[in-house]
Amino acid sequence: MTNQGVRESADPHWLGLESRVCVVTGAAGGIGRAIAAALADAGARLALLDRDEAACHETAETLRANGVETIAIVCDISDSASVNRACEQTQRKFGHADVLVNNAGLLRAGGIEDIGLDAWNAMLAVNLTGYMLCAQAFGRGMLAHGSGSIVHIASVAAHHPQTWSGAYSPSKAGISMLSRQIAAEWGARGIRSNTICPGMIRTPLSKTFYEQGDVEARRSAMTASRRIGEPRDIAEVAAFLASQRAAYVNGAEIVVDGGFECMLMDLVPRPGFEAPRAA
Repeated sequence: MTNQGVRESADPHWLGLESRVCVVTGAAGGIGRAIAAALADAGARLALLDRDEAACHETAETLRANGVETIAIVCDISDSASVNRACEQTQRKFGHADVLVNNAGLLRAGGIEDIGLDAWNAMLAVNLTGYMLCAQAFGRGMLAHGSGSIVHIASVAAHHPQTWSGAYSPSKAGISMLSRQIAAEWGARGIRSNTICPGMIRTPLSKTFYEQGDVEARRSAMTASRRIGEPRDIAEVAAFLASQRAAYVNGAEIVVDGGFECMLMDLVPRPGFEAPRAA
């Protein structure tokens, strides 16, 4: 293991996901694309869903070039008809889904005082209602076969208000409860539902933050691991939760933030308790 957290497995199929049908929403983005790649490495067959048709097909073509069975599906997860069509396409290609990774998300700036109802509802429609719609559509096949795993990507913003971000934190907090409710209702029928809460992750959308001044150094200093996360850090946890290696993990929430949440007290002035300075 390097100090950047890069891991290589001697057996890429140790997760037991060979030929499993895995659905990933938001598959064209940084974290979604990394999750798709991690599942592909484990031998899964993939249905990639995204609103960005060109980027979704690009991701699928990259995986196909490496021998992965995959299908790219244009899907707006906030639209039930679009989700149901995506589910039907997946079933025609592969059969029922064994794994669903709810990853697609939306972030828009806006303070609570001024945010309009349309903007509020638009974010909830993707970040929360969309997760429910996908769980319903793809979960029906899982329930019929008595097995399945659903992994939801939330955020540490589910635990801490991310100010001036509209409905983002409330929507991410809702994901956590949705996941636990699915686990409680469907667990006896063979379905597992778990949540990942990423911290600061360098993605194509956020990389511009780290190109400004000392932002990366300051943000890294706020994590116990002293680095910014990469999409692969989330993807490997998602692949584990998707697999039978996590067969007794249900209704759980795993924070993947490099120890960001445990650094709160370091933000509080404590004279006499500071870390010693390097000589």
